[in-house]
Amino acid sequence: MNFKDLSLIEIVEKIKSWETDKKTVWDYFLGRIEKYDNKIKSFNFVNHEWLSSKWNDNILAWAPIAIKDIFCEKWIPTTSASKMLENFKPPYNATVIDKLNSEWMSSIWKVNMDEFAMWSTTASSALNTTLNPWGTSRIPGWSSWGSAAAVAAWFAPAALWTDTWWSIRQPASICGIVWFKPSYGRNSRFWVNAMASSLDTPWTLTKTVKDAALLYDIMNWEDSLENTSVVWKDKIDSNIWNTKDLKWIKIWVPKQYFEKGLDEWVKIVIEKAILDMKNAWAEIIEIELPTTKYAIATYYILMPAEVSTNLSRFDGIRYGHVSEKAYSNLDWLYLNNRWEWFWDEVKRRIILWSYVLSAWYYDAYYTKAAKVRTLIIEDFKKAFEEVDVIVWPVSPSVAWKLWEKSEDPLKMYLSDAYTIPASLAWLPSMSIPAGFAESQDEDKENLPVWLHMITKQFSEQKLFEIANIYENINNHWKAFPKDFED
Repeated sequence: MNFKDLSLIEIVEKIKSWETDKKTVWDYFLGRIEKYDNKIKSFNFVNHEWLSSKWNDNILAWAPIAIKDIFCEKWIPTTSASKMLENFKPPYNATVIDKLNSEWMSSIWKVNMDEFAMWSTTASSALNTTLNPWGTSRIPGWSSWGSAAAVAAWFAPAALWTDTWWSIRQPASICGIVWFKPSYGRNSRFWVNAMASSLDTPWTLTKTVKDAALLYDIMNWEDSLENTSVVWKDKIDSNIWNTKDLKWIKIWVPKQYFEKGLDEWVKIVIEKAILDMKNAWAEIIEIELPTTKYAIATYYILMPAEVSTNLSRFDGIRYGHVSEKAYSNLDWLYLNNRWEWFWDEVKRRIILWSYVLSAWYYDAYYTKAAKVRTLIIEDFKKAFEEVDVIVWPVSPSVAWKLWEKSEDPLKMYLSDAYTIPASLAWLPSMSIPAGFAESQDEDKENLPVWLHMITKQFSEQKLFEIANIYENINNHWKAFPKDFED
């Protein structure tokens, strides 16, 4: 049976109605991994053993889900794509894994990522170099690109990821699938290897908006083990799926995100998407977010400072690789362990932002950045007094060639401008398929372009409703990379 044109919900419904069985679904996706993953190398570890069960009445009915290699799964390799954790098998599950297991998920194991979720091109994974299913000479996006590539190539109907600033919006856009991030705190970070604790948000990649909502209902929950967890569960009202137009919805399209730096062909696709929303009776309103121009500078102080703190635990004593080099004192033990098995971008962030956190520069950099973040949050609050949703591009360009920007960290950092502001403000966001644009290099490949939607904090239901209406207008989610057809 071919499941290519089905969503996660439709696959689960077929299992529950006995039109197919769990083993057939598992064998189908495992077969696709075995047949095609050598082209893109999205998986670090694959689960070849299906757990037999005669029951299928829980929400997920044993449907397979791919897991980013940063979520701890009991006795399953969890490396964060780093040699530092090459042999680590945690004796515990992340809370979100427990939530999904309670509704009978079948974990198909670990997909690739940038080392400790840093960097942007697949070049900094210590285990594999993952490629884009829509163009195998191109990057699949940013740090959660293994999750995006696996769903885009249809190796699993959904995948877990973490988002810190653009970590999954970009790969979702570049690989052509639906990305959803709830408000910070909706989902537990417990036993998800930390990058930047005030920003990290675990959630899902799917083919459709409704699939994302299904997993949201399972995963958003108060967690007493995690001190940033929101203290109430949000249950999606099924009536939102009956809304057919955007009447009474007010949308802001910020002009500053359509000017310098946005590729012309991407701009055309996004403007067509906004016109589609206007034709569905949405009202377009102009407002301002004056402080978002400082978002990149703010982020690149706050995030790496938290990274340097979180990665201090990987010292070869409590966690991680132990060097065989001789050492004369504790400092040299730390130096040997970390220098050998952390890659360049991880070392860069640890060194530079340990400096930012030093006693002499803490107030000059970190404290000021935290204050600017507060101003950005207040700007968004004022904006959402006027509008229901903000829309702009996810990425300034389509997927570029694999090593095209790897030697210029500044270019990589500047490509984050469209996604950082919403993360700093802890807002729910989603990227939705908007169409395809031609690459501006010699290959002239037709590549995905996605639209970024943002709503006010804790308004996930409104985000699902608006996104579902737009998705039904175009049905771009059914597009499929030609090299991965059965």
